[in-house]
Amino acid sequence: MSRLVPSALRACSRPAFQPQQFARYFRTSPPSLETSSAALPLRKPVGAFRGGIFGFLLGTTLAGAGTYYYILDEYRVSNELLTEDIYALQAAVHSVHDYVSSLEEKVDAMQKKK
Repeated sequence: MSRLVPSALRACSRPAFQPQQFARYFRTSPPSLETSSAALPLRKPVGAFRGGIFGFLLGTTLAGAGTYYYILDEYRVSNELLTEDIYALQAAVHSVHDYVSSLEEKVDAMQKKK
């Protein structure tokens, strides 16, 4: 029993995580080193000022185009309503003209009877 106690104490005194046992090593083969030597082309970053101007112009253009088509549609609808009203007024004037013509004929016929 005396031999078991020191070995148990040694096991408890050691940390559970030993970095030497779980260390990972990075190794590359020669073909993968050759492919990594070709660097990707660097993109020039868009500055905040240029990005802001571009966003503002894009937003203004889209808002203007939307407004233009909205107003164009409203104009078309109001133009159709006005055209319908004009045709209705024209029909009313034509019916009044026909009624007045028939009244004039009746008056002429009554005057000829006298």
